[in-house]
Amino acid sequence: MATVRTPPPQPESKPNPEPEYDAGHVPLSEELDDSRHTLPSAGPVLIALVLIAIILGAVAIAFRSRPVATGSIDEAYAVDNLSQHTVMASVQLTLKNTSQKPITLGNVIITLHTDQTDYTDEAASVTDYERYFKAFPELQAHSIEGLSRGTRLQPGAQISGTVLVSLPVTKAKFDARRAITATVKFDGFPPMEIRR
Repeated sequence: MATVRTPPPQPESKPNPEPEYDAGHVPLSEELDDSRHTLPSAGPVLIALVLIAIILGAVAIAFRSRPVATGSIDEAYAVDNLSQHTVMASVQLTLKNTSQKPITLGNVIITLHTDQTDYTDEAASVTDYERYFKAFPELQAHSIEGLSRGTRLQPGAQISGTVLVSLPVTKAKFDARRAITATVKFDGFPPMEIRR
């Protein structure tokens, strides 16, 4: 009797089943650095940016610098200084403290705006005014008491005074000016500009 040998049955070959992955073994085919996995959706981000902009705007408005004073240029008059080809100018200012604190006058800078260019000078010291008035008597007729550095203005107080400057222009050019600006500096506060 002949026996036929049959091979042992082979297990059915199945395609490799997907292995189950645990949290420690992430398949490389799953990319976590694309925008879908790393960025939040656009809606909440835009809402947050708008809210931040509104808050920053409100803070900027609430804490913005308020002027501590108001003022005006009441008169500007000049006389020729022929020996130096300049003018000596008298500028009368009125200043009023609009803040809740006393303010101290620092320096005053006068800028003359002409068609060609601008000319600037700092106010002379009040102690020199008498000497300038002796040299230019006409200037004294257009001047009042000098505004001196260190003058203290209480809240609500107002003061008027004169500052003297020397500018490298002729009287005709001074009188034909486009404008004149006084930059008034106060100790511990932002400067104020007055234009006429």
